[in-house]
Amino acid sequence: MTLPMVATKLYVPSVRPGLVTRDRLLGRLEDGASRRLTLVSAPAGFGKTTLVASWLARPENDRAVAWLSLDAGDADLSVFWTGVVTALRGAFSRRGTEPAAQLAGLAVSADAMVPAIVNYLADSPDEVLLVLDDYHLADHPEVAAGMTFLVEHLPPNAHVVMCTRADPDLALARWRARGELVEVRAVDLRFTAAETAAYLEGTCTTRLTVGQVRALEDRTEGWIAALQLAAISLQDHADVGRFIEGFAGDDRYVVDYLIEEVLAHQKPVVRDFLLRSAVLDRFCAPLCDVLMGGEGADGMLRVLDRANLFLVALDDKRQWYRYHHLFADVLRARLFSEQPEVIPLLHRRASDWFENHDLADPAIRHALAAGDLDRASALIEAAMPAVRRERQEGVAQTWLHQLPEDVIRRRPALAVLSAGLLLVAGDLDGVSSRLDEAEEALAAAQDAPTDGQALAQESLGLPATIAIYRASLAQAHGDIEATVRHAQVALDLAAPEDHLARGGAAGFLGLSAWAQGDVPRALVTFQQAVHSLHAAGNVVDELTGTVVLADLWRASGRPRRAREICDEALRRAETQGIARAAAELDVALAELDIESGGLDSARRHLDSAAGHSRGTAITESLFRSSVAEALLARAAGDFASAFAHLQQAEQLYRPGFFPDLRPIASLRARFQICEGDHGVAAEWAQERGVSLDEPVGHLREYDHLTLVRLMVATHRNEPDSDTINAVLALLERLGEAARASGRARSLTEIRMLTALALDAHGRRPDALMVLGDAWELAPEPDGYVRLFLDEGTPMTELLRAAQRHQRTSHHAQRLLASAGTATAATHLRPSTSVDELSERELEVLALLDSDLRGPEIARALFISHNTLRTHTKHIFTKLGVSSRRAAVMRARERSVMPPTSG
Repeated sequence: MTLPMVATKLYVPSVRPGLVTRDRLLGRLEDGASRRLTLVSAPAGFGKTTLVASWLARPENDRAVAWLSLDAGDADLSVFWTGVVTALRGAFSRRGTEPAAQLAGLAVSADAMVPAIVNYLADSPDEVLLVLDDYHLADHPEVAAGMTFLVEHLPPNAHVVMCTRADPDLALARWRARGELVEVRAVDLRFTAAETAAYLEGTCTTRLTVGQVRALEDRTEGWIAALQLAAISLQDHADVGRFIEGFAGDDRYVVDYLIEEVLAHQKPVVRDFLLRSAVLDRFCAPLCDVLMGGEGADGMLRVLDRANLFLVALDDKRQWYRYHHLFADVLRARLFSEQPEVIPLLHRRASDWFENHDLADPAIRHALAAGDLDRASALIEAAMPAVRRERQEGVAQTWLHQLPEDVIRRRPALAVLSAGLLLVAGDLDGVSSRLDEAEEALAAAQDAPTDGQALAQESLGLPATIAIYRASLAQAHGDIEATVRHAQVALDLAAPEDHLARGGAAGFLGLSAWAQGDVPRALVTFQQAVHSLHAAGNVVDELTGTVVLADLWRASGRPRRAREICDEALRRAETQGIARAAAELDVALAELDIESGGLDSARRHLDSAAGHSRGTAITESLFRSSVAEALLARAAGDFASAFAHLQQAEQLYRPGFFPDLRPIASLRARFQICEGDHGVAAEWAQERGVSLDEPVGHLREYDHLTLVRLMVATHRNEPDSDTINAVLALLERLGEAARASGRARSLTEIRMLTALALDAHGRRPDALMVLGDAWELAPEPDGYVRLFLDEGTPMTELLRAAQRHQRTSHHAQRLLASAGTATAATHLRPSTSVDELSERELEVLALLDSDLRGPEIARALFISHNTLRTHTKHIFTKLGVSSRRAAVMRARERSVMPPTSG
């Protein structure tokens, strides 16, 4: 039989000089050449052919290449194998190395053709690559049987490369298990960020910004054809930014491509499934069955998955999927064009399914998409406890934005939710009127419960919630009396089992006590609040409430206790994957580290907090993190960075939930005083209206202590006995208030500033006596390194004098040593030690000093591997190390390495 030579199907496609180098994939293809089969499987437009052609076109490739581009006609058994033989003979003919073996039996039967091909390949002196492009067009069961035989019996010098839009019906699992298969799939073919940038730079006449490139990468999800279509479309648009912002599946090139290359080739039943399921952002087989009103979705999803129809698996078990975003856009547009009447029904069915499976967010979103506002409103009301419990303010805001104002106003629960969201956003102006609307709607609903808005269970606790929000609003305005009044009303209204409301009310009573400076009462009351939140199952607020408790323990002069509760809460937050709480707790620990001189540890906690906060809008965490960054930069002497972080903190601050005990403007003034910029600091004092002779109060304490620093610094330049006497009198009043209210931390600071004022007034013996009191009377004086060192040269001189006196020498020498270390290294070693490790952490540390691997240590301690990682992280943090070996060495240096358990 004479075999035809069909040139258009047999030669390797030419490759345009590459705009993008894909070495990561070319290396995988090269590795695959030593196996039996390389499968390049992905949807249309992912660059399968171009990738393989680029690999074969490399100068170092010296193989015989038989390239066969297939079409639908090749599904015929004889046509397919005739094409394979023709491609192989053409490859050898071009090299002048055709094997001596004869391709016998070709005219007899197709069954005899495959063994003959195997013998033909084995007789070749060359290494041979058989490339079957668009194999999905020829994937017939009879063809597959022959391909299975061919791959199973390939001689060592031969290899098959298969480019396909759908996985072939071959023994892939068996070859995968044997290590005889190399796979390149859509997830591998997607352009990376760097590849996207390189491609667009080489193809677009208009230079794109980094943000525009990133936007196109996100929108196309690395789909190469989509990037090409976007580049084509860009040529027709004068406003590049607007085009990129709106680039979606309704772009005419994308629509044409997907319809011509994908949708037009699908069977009606597949096409209908694609269109209807596209209303879902994510889907599984049971959900699709409900949507379609029948059964069989599981089998259909397997068909779509195998066919590479732009289906993205969302889990390892391949139960949940979504479509490629642009493909979904096209499907939705076609559904709207062809079957608009069915869309609301599909969304209602989806909403029902998600509600029945306790998935509130998608249930609400589909109800809104169906235009069923009453159903959406009822679902939002039912979700409110979970929203508050899990602090899902961003999600709730998205829901409310899609509801008309009149719907929110006439449903009391929604009006209350809206008021709470305004408080979280720091938008206080609209809170009171929204709460008024809620009370009016609540009264109307109680008077007329038969108008279709019968009170839901959630509404029964609304009066207490309204009172809590009024307490928050009063606190934001600095009205302590009103805060207490509203919080007490909330406590009286809350049912005994309404732990969430009782926790909120107790929390504001505790915060009011703190604002008044009564730390012991604040501690007791806020601990009750945290216990109530725990009883309510509100783990997020319980853990973030620990930050407030830590602040209170710190104010009472017990920073070690503050650290203990934050460490324990952080372990819980990380174990349970609660990023919001973990971020706030990391920041709280960073602030404790900064004050105690552990700047290395503070840096690690702030970096960890940034990781927890990434991609979220945790305003309180970001605000406190910015303040901590400013304090850390100030400790390193980098005032430019410190001021920049303060500016960021000022933008992030939201009043409403916590008393403003450390105003950003006053902290900035302290930095200015340290830099010697007394004139600007004096303007701050004038703007704040703070003076030496006004009554003292806890909410003004930070301002007064800042003013003291300014007046003492000014006195050093221009001595004024009257001013310094007024400063000492103010400090005396502040000290009496702090002493009476149990604020040991404030009392230490006041005594320290009194010592500096006396020293500036020429009364050094008195200054040293007061300095000694500051250390001796503080419950934990070692926790206040930066409090002293941040006062700069005047404090350094006083400490040098103090180290010559027996009473003050120990603390003075320690602080001077810390100052020297900080100067030499720009930061200090963490203050924590092995002595502060918990019993469990000591057990872990002992086993770190062994040959056991992580999983083995976890099994030995009867804990999970994840829990072990959490313990190890805290050990590293406390020891100031970053590796297992370093932790063991540090513990041995301090002679506290626990014995191993054998």
